[in-house]
Amino acid sequence: MATIKPFKGLRPPKEIVNELACLPYDVMNPAEAALMAQGKEKSLLRITRAEIECPGVEDIHSEAVYEKAVENFRKFREKGWLVPDLEPRYYIYAQTMNGRTQYGIVGGAACADYENGIIKKHELTRPEKEEDRMVLTRYLNANIEPVFFAYPAVPEIDAIVNEITTHEPEYDFTSDDGFGHHFWVVNDKAINEAIERLFTEKVPYTYVADGHHRTAAAARIGLERKNQNPQHTGNEEYNFFMAVHFPDNQLQIIDYNRLVSDLNGHTDEAFLQKLEDSFEVEKMGTEVFKPGKLHEFSLYLSGNWYKLTAREGTYNDDDPIGVLDVTILSDQVLGPVLDITDLRTSNRIDFVGGIRGLDELKKRVDSGEMKAAFALYPVSMQQLINIADSGNIMPPKTTWFEPKLRSGLVIHTLD
Repeated sequence: MATIKPFKGLRPPKEIVNELACLPYDVMNPAEAALMAQGKEKSLLRITRAEIECPGVEDIHSEAVYEKAVENFRKFREKGWLVPDLEPRYYIYAQTMNGRTQYGIVGGAACADYENGIIKKHELTRPEKEEDRMVLTRYLNANIEPVFFAYPAVPEIDAIVNEITTHEPEYDFTSDDGFGHHFWVVNDKAINEAIERLFTEKVPYTYVADGHHRTAAAARIGLERKNQNPQHTGNEEYNFFMAVHFPDNQLQIIDYNRLVSDLNGHTDEAFLQKLEDSFEVEKMGTEVFKPGKLHEFSLYLSGNWYKLTAREGTYNDDDPIGVLDVTILSDQVLGPVLDITDLRTSNRIDFVGGIRGLDELKKRVDSGEMKAAFALYPVSMQQLINIADSGNIMPPKTTWFEPKLRSGLVIHTLD
C-alpha cells in the first residue's frame, strides 16, 4: 500500500506567492525562463533555472549554475521570501482550468515505494535530465518542485478534502495563463493522521502522471543518502519527496500532437494514397478539424484538413500499448511511410501539447517550417493506469497534463 507523509513545508508569505510561484523548469527554455522572470525579483525561476542569472555561462548544467541556485535559495530564506512551517502537515493544492477544478494532496511520497513498484511509472527517463535534477536536489538539499501523481480515488479521502476546502485558502490567485491556483494548509493534527492512515489502508498504488525525471532523481537521492548514513532508520526526510496526489477521476489528459518536416520523398498525392492502406481518408476542407473519438486522427497538409479513421486490424484494443493512437500512428505512418523510427532522437518530428490548440499546428505548417501535422485523440487516465499496471512504457510524448503544477507554493527540505 502507498505511503505518504506530512512534512514541514517551506513556503512564501501569501502577499508574494503570485510573484514567486512559477511554471515547472521543464516546460521552457532558458530564454523563455528569463522572460518569465523579468521584473520578478522573487520568482522561483531564479533557483529552478538559475542559468538566467549566469550571463556568459554556456553550459546550463555547470557548477556555476548550481552554485547560483544555492546562493539564491539561501537569499530567499534570509529575506523571508520562503518561511518554514513549524510542524509536519499536509497541504491541499487545487487548480482550476476552464471552470473545472481538481484537488490534490501535497505530501511526502516514499522513495521505497518507487523502488518497490508501489509508485508506478509509464515513461522512460532521459539520463541527462534525470542527472540534472538529481544534482540540483543534492546542491539545494531540497525537493524544490513537486511532482504530479495520481491515485485511485477514495471516497473517505475525498470527503476530508471537501471539508478542508470549504474554508478560506491560504493562497488563491490566477496565474498569467488564466489558471486558478488554490492552496490550503492542513493544521489539524487529527486530519493529518487520518490522511496518512487512509493512504496506507486504501491506496494500493500511486502513479507518476507528470514529473518522471524529478521522481527518479528524488528516489536516487534518497538511496544515496541512505547509503551514506550508518544510522539510517527509514524515517529521515530524505526518504521522502514532494508530490501532489490527485484522485484519478478528477484528471484529464490533453492531446499531444505531432508535426513532421517532410514526407520522406512522397508527393502529397502519393502520401495520401499510402495512408489509404491503413486509414479511411476523408478530406474535410480548410476549417480546423479535431478528432472526436479513439482511433480517429486529423491530418493537416497543404492547407487542407483530413479525417483519418484507422482501419480494423491496425490496432489491438485488448493490448494496453496496441490500443493507443500514438502506437497506430507510429506503426502505420511514421515508421513505414515516413521512416521516422526513433521519436526521441529524430530531428524530422516535433511535438505540440494540445493546450496550444490545433491552430498552432496549422500555423507551423503554413509557415513552411513543417510539412504536415497529425492531431490525436487524447489518451485516457484509464489507458495510462492500464499501461503502468501492466509494466509497459508509453511511447514518447503521449500524455500532456494541464494545468501544470506551480512551483514555489511549498518546498520540501531533506533535513
